[in-house]
Amino acid sequence: MTDIRGPVHLIGIGGIHMSAIGQLLREQGVAVSGSDLRPSSLTEKLIVLGATVAYGHAAENVPAGTALVVTTAAAADDNPELAEARRRGIPILLRAEMVAKLMEGKRVVAVSGAHGKTTTSSLIAHILVSAGKDPMYLLGGESLDLGGHASWGKGDICVVEADEYKRAFHEYAPDIAVITNVEPDHLDYYGTAEAYQQAFVEFGKKVKEGGVLLACTDDPGARTVSDILGDDALRHESYGMDGVRYWMAKDVRMSDRGVDFTVTRGGTPIGQLHAAVPGEHFVRNALAATAVCLHLGVEFAAVAAAVATFRGARRRFERTGEAGGVLVMDDYAHHPTEVKATIAAAIRAFPERRVIGVYQPHTYSRISYLWDEWLTCWDGLAALVVLETYAAREAPLPGRSAADLAAAITGVEAIYATDFDDAAAKARGLARPGDVVFTIGAGDVVEVGPKLLELLR
Repeated sequence: MTDIRGPVHLIGIGGIHMSAIGQLLREQGVAVSGSDLRPSSLTEKLIVLGATVAYGHAAENVPAGTALVVTTAAAADDNPELAEARRRGIPILLRAEMVAKLMEGKRVVAVSGAHGKTTTSSLIAHILVSAGKDPMYLLGGESLDLGGHASWGKGDICVVEADEYKRAFHEYAPDIAVITNVEPDHLDYYGTAEAYQQAFVEFGKKVKEGGVLLACTDDPGARTVSDILGDDALRHESYGMDGVRYWMAKDVRMSDRGVDFTVTRGGTPIGQLHAAVPGEHFVRNALAATAVCLHLGVEFAAVAAAVATFRGARRRFERTGEAGGVLVMDDYAHHPTEVKATIAAAIRAFPERRVIGVYQPHTYSRISYLWDEWLTCWDGLAALVVLETYAAREAPLPGRSAADLAAAITGVEAIYATDFDDAAAKARGLARPGDVVFTIGAGDVVEVGPKLLELLR
């Protein structure tokens, strides 16, 4: 790590990536303060580690003697703490710039993609920890296996979830890069699908000379990026389940116990993997993690043992509870492709049960630019409750509200809910013994599950 003098003040300290920075700094004994709009389990954890956290944004939140301010890309230019840092001449870094500083001197594995980043990076970190490599890691979700989303580690490897929002991943220079898929997202920032794709091309160019780029070429977007990069300075390795790939999952067998498949490298079988996590999308993620860890010197037997024990990241196909004969599950899916994958995995995992969804749209812009996809991604559900939008940083767009979406969805009964209590009540009215109810979305829809369980009891 570059010598980082504290105290360090983090604007948006409760965010998953910013809280990881706070945790790593505290593990190194650096004084940390920060602010966010509201308390969360992540801010509470940081307070236990010795950080000072303020709620709301104000100039006085920046302590006297602060040596560095780190800000989330979501913070507005007129944020009073940024203004105060400028007034006092305190250096300011963006979150991704700070992550790059923390990773200096490590062999970096950066996992990118529109979907699957958190599961893939969590599994890589889990395998490396299980194999005694003691990696540093910064994940975009809390790992059920590792007990959190960040650790300094004593080893020379760092695993980072390489987020594309506002081109954050362009700050990294990985030794191994993974591209799980490239499907247009964050178009509120990028504007066009072409600009979004080009950001992944630029990310690929950041891989160190002689490094490895693993692209899931089952995905047309990731395949196009790999083809565009086509550079001798970079080793390209395709992975997937279709056609001919350098790394392949073959003989895939799904059951109520999870999934089993054979891993092949360059056409040669190298071993069998079993995972308790369902779904074809997980098979591809596990294949990428296997390839990464074999490149890092982990024996295949150690990979297989770790994959078999992997439970996943929090809010990825996670069980919330069961009451009144109804199982309540939760998933972070917030893009139509992710939703389709979650529903498909749910139907495979619970073939005898009806599946009901409670979906919270994440940002008005994402509803708008993916409008047609949102209308048709719910096949297989028995019914759907659409909760009021999690706005994040945005103002409403006319004709693109959650109520508009519920009214326009075809092929499945969809009803609108104004708030968590209303959503829980409507789900309770739809569910009958034997059903599975999934809360779905990247916002705070997870709070509906416990309310529904209370009603079911």
